[in-house]
Amino acid sequence: MTRINRRIILLGGGVTAALGNPFLALAHARVEIEMRGTSRGERIWFDPIGLAVAPGTTLRFTNRDPGNSHTATTYHPQIFGRARRIPASAEPWNSDYLLPAESFEITLTVPGIYDYYCIPHEMAAMIGRIVVGTPDSAGWEGPSGDRDDISNEVLAALPTVDAILANGRIGMEDRP
Repeated sequence: MTRINRRIILLGGGVTAALGNPFLALAHARVEIEMRGTSRGERIWFDPIGLAVAPGTTLRFTNRDPGNSHTATTYHPQIFGRARRIPASAEPWNSDYLLPAESFEITLTVPGIYDYYCIPHEMAAMIGRIVVGTPDSAGWEGPSGDRDDISNEVLAALPTVDAILANGRIGMEDRP
């Protein structure tokens, strides 16, 4: 996705949010989430780390880190026996390892909270949260209350649902 297209989507989302429905502009859109890293690899992250989208939005995870391979993997019992951190009726996903410049796409249709991570870099807090729909959406499922299958550092790095809903997008530059 080009920088201009991303700005148009973000601008459209901002205008719509001001009018009271932050998800209308992103309905059935394609949104990119980048996998990033510093040149020496001491820091790695998803950008954005938090994102609000409408049901039916396609997410494209692209590895923009020239020095590492990454995954985008949901927390789910079907994937390495992890505790479920996506809506019960949603399909889990695992991108497998993406080399630099490779991409993976998934379309999210079930409203709720989706937490995901990079398999080799979870302990470095390479995690993200996607909010699909709003709490008043039919079938909405809020964030997981499980705290046993995820470290306190990773939990602390996840942006709150309220912050994501208020801003639409939380980038690493927005983190404290």
